[in-house]
Amino acid sequence: MKASSQITMESNSPNARREGWKPIFRKIYRQRYLQVMALLGIAWMIVFNYIPMYGIIIAFKEYDIISTISEAPWVGLDHFKEFLQDDALIEVIRNTLGISLIKLIVGFPLPIIFALLLNEVRSVFFKKSVQTITYLPHFLSWVVLGGILATWLSDVGVINKILLAMNVIDAPISYLAEAKYFWTIIIASDIWKELGWSAIIYLAAISGVSPELYEAATIDGAGRFQKILNITLPSIMGTISILFILAVGGVLNSNFDQILVLRNQLNASASNVIDIYVYQTGLNEGRYSYSTAVGLLKNVIALTLLIGANSVTKKLNNTSLF
Repeated sequence: MKASSQITMESNSPNARREGWKPIFRKIYRQRYLQVMALLGIAWMIVFNYIPMYGIIIAFKEYDIISTISEAPWVGLDHFKEFLQDDALIEVIRNTLGISLIKLIVGFPLPIIFALLLNEVRSVFFKKSVQTITYLPHFLSWVVLGGILATWLSDVGVINKILLAMNVIDAPISYLAEAKYFWTIIIASDIWKELGWSAIIYLAAISGVSPELYEAATIDGAGRFQKILNITLPSIMGTISILFILAVGGVLNSNFDQILVLRNQLNASASNVIDIYVYQTGLNEGRYSYSTAVGLLKNVIALTLLIGANSVTKKLNNTSLF
């Protein structure tokens, strides 16, 4: 007992604690250049992501641009109540959830399927060519792609010419001028832009699967489809789960840049999503407190969805973000 007490006292002594910190300090010194780079990133996040969060309090105040945040009078939850009673609420929620859920249901599995199919291609040249072609649109901004799509979808655009030549339509259609086509255009163009880029993550995960598993399956007589179902998919399920959690957390984000570029007054009934609503009420109408309240409410709901999706995936396959 005395010996164990002596060992405990020695381990808790200041000298012992200093000795325990030495390996950590030596490791930090060896990685000093990487640590400096990391500290710069942390500083950037603090300055541009965390310090501006102080401005969230204007959601509970009646702020105007000629006074400071501290001078603005408190109004409590009035802005939140006003949004929930707004006539545009149903339209905004319908458009936001409609576009985002369809993107999630259709757009999320497509990169997985594309990566699985591309992984089965044996020609390296063909595989690299397809990859390059499919992820190239990712590097173009929506300002550029929006202009291209507006040209393609105009009355004299290439889409109308192809459909007229195939006798699918009898007269040219101005697609961006009709609200009924807007969701389809948004979802299809988003998939076109991000399909190849999203598949890169899954291809990287697939490359980490042990070849011995495939060799053993070949010996057992398994075909390609059976290997995909029983080896590839289970092996990348962790990656799929993490990306699914992030996708659910961002379900209320309808890609502001894309919709802002492609929307107009003629398709406003189908393009008025939460982000556009916040932009119009905040910057165009100068209702800064109200738009902040709407954005804060959206982020709280998104956080709730993220935590819920994280809990579900953790119970299903023991994979989670936290």
